[in-house]
Amino acid sequence: MISMAESMNGLKRTHRCTELSIANEGEQVTVMGWVQKQRNKGGIVFVDLRDRSGILQIIFEESDCGAESFAKAEKLRSEYVIAVVGCVTKRSGAVNENLKTGNIEVRATSLRILAEAQTPPFPIEADSKTKEDIRLKYRYLDLRRPDIQKNLLLRSKIATEMRSFMAKEGFVEIETPVLCKSTPEGARDYLVPSRVHPGNFYALPQSPQLFKQLLMCSGYDRYFQIARCFRDEDLRADRQPEFTQADMELSFVDVEDVLEVNERLIQHVCREAIGLEVKLPLSRIKWIDAMNRYGSDKPDTRFGMELVDVSDVVAGCGFGVFTGALENGGSVRGLNVKGQAAMPRKKIDALVDMAKGSGAKGLAYLAIEEDGTYKSSFAKFMTPEQLDALVRAMDGEKGDLLLFAADKNTIVWNVLGQLRLELGKQLNLYDPKQFNFLWVVEFPLLEWSEEENRFMAMHHPFTMPMEEDWQYIDSDPGRVRAKAYDIVLNGVELGGGSVRIHQDDIQEKMFEVLGFTKEKAWEQFGFLLSAFQYGVPPHAGLAYGLDRFVMLLVGAENIREVIAFPKVKDASDMMSEAPNVVDEKQLEELGIAIREREE
Repeated sequence: MISMAESMNGLKRTHRCTELSIANEGEQVTVMGWVQKQRNKGGIVFVDLRDRSGILQIIFEESDCGAESFAKAEKLRSEYVIAVVGCVTKRSGAVNENLKTGNIEVRATSLRILAEAQTPPFPIEADSKTKEDIRLKYRYLDLRRPDIQKNLLLRSKIATEMRSFMAKEGFVEIETPVLCKSTPEGARDYLVPSRVHPGNFYALPQSPQLFKQLLMCSGYDRYFQIARCFRDEDLRADRQPEFTQADMELSFVDVEDVLEVNERLIQHVCREAIGLEVKLPLSRIKWIDAMNRYGSDKPDTRFGMELVDVSDVVAGCGFGVFTGALENGGSVRGLNVKGQAAMPRKKIDALVDMAKGSGAKGLAYLAIEEDGTYKSSFAKFMTPEQLDALVRAMDGEKGDLLLFAADKNTIVWNVLGQLRLELGKQLNLYDPKQFNFLWVVEFPLLEWSEEENRFMAMHHPFTMPMEEDWQYIDSDPGRVRAKAYDIVLNGVELGGGSVRIHQDDIQEKMFEVLGFTKEKAWEQFGFLLSAFQYGVPPHAGLAYGLDRFVMLLVGAENIREVIAFPKVKDASDMMSEAPNVVDEKQLEELGIAIREREE
């Protein structure tokens, strides 16, 4: 087949498809894009032309466009790329209320076919039902779909509005290195071998943390960057191995200063990007209250169903699961699932399985029947008086289903927190279009790692402790709170930050508590510690996961819907087939040999 493709030959586009309206009636215009659909009605050809702005109807009649252009129009197929010159007119047929350009059409006077196209493996349309693995394999086609384009255009607008706001607030945009030194304290680094330094490696940055603190040492006062970051960790719906942070750091500030400027940033971005008015100040909750009430440090506050601690009520009862947890220093907590006493046993069993998957040994339940009697998995182990007291503590009423977990606090929080979210979704307890922003503050400075058998920094080693708690750093390290804060939206952590340590003695003590010798601390972070010897201002910062922010604002269920070329769960790219083998010569230059992993 001889190609029908033509050159533009000096032709210039005058408008995108939906930039035209009835106000342009009678104008001669040139539009370009992809054929969404062609309909030949015999003597007249209708074409839906698509570009990133939307769809415009084109009418081809031989009397208007001539025999040559009409013949080309008759041969058009989906995804051909065309240029059309024509006149804007009122739509001759019925108005299409579903299209922005539904009351106009362009009557073509000439047509050029700029590129032909094979039939795509799936329809280029919104709300595609095509399997995601097929869409990701042909991502360049998937990116033509209007809902994906809408997401990416909004992402661009959000980034633009962030930059605009930060510039007006006196922030300086500075790029930090992508090839860095590995500082393995947290997630795994992606490593990059050095050819000119055999046996040595760069790491891709998990965040610009150290460099932005150095910028504060250097006197830049307010720094901002939209930065690419990398973490070699297992993927979830809201995670990718490479991701984008909207990153900032400020000098001569404390917690309130950071929260205040970020509240106004959120308000500005939401208003300008999606027309959402965010009322200030945003709500706040202390970390310990978030855990006790919601079982999560990123609580979804669009609905209630809060956790209730019933440890005191069940102390001394005859149910060994409850008393055993209390004897081991744990707690017993419950959820009141209002009006669900008649939940089928099959669904309750599914909740039990979910609880076990979250670390629990099981899940106890008590249903309050409409006649006031109890149906329970543990009633035989407790007296009627003890059961009545438990129901009162849970604010139980006829028709309610009470669920209980008993174990270490961390397990109970996690189990009931996950169940709460699942039940909230199943029972439609919240408006999916509602946006609830929330600050979570006063995190613990440290958390105990069973795997490492030591305290780990909950955020990172440079987080400032709260002054009034520093006295407990030796006697009770887990009691020390941090000047750390997370911003949460609808149960998803959007970002987090903290006031940083800028005093040598506190930083050295922090490293000591984390198990670093002075030599090891200087080996890993020497360039930062050295800079701190030359006058460092008090400073603090915060970073947003830009991908997550966009995902929530557009209402996408998966972060891949707002990233142009995302990875899948095993961190591979189905389109480009990365990662992949490399030429043996490249490995030789790097001094790298591949060996099979021993099982």
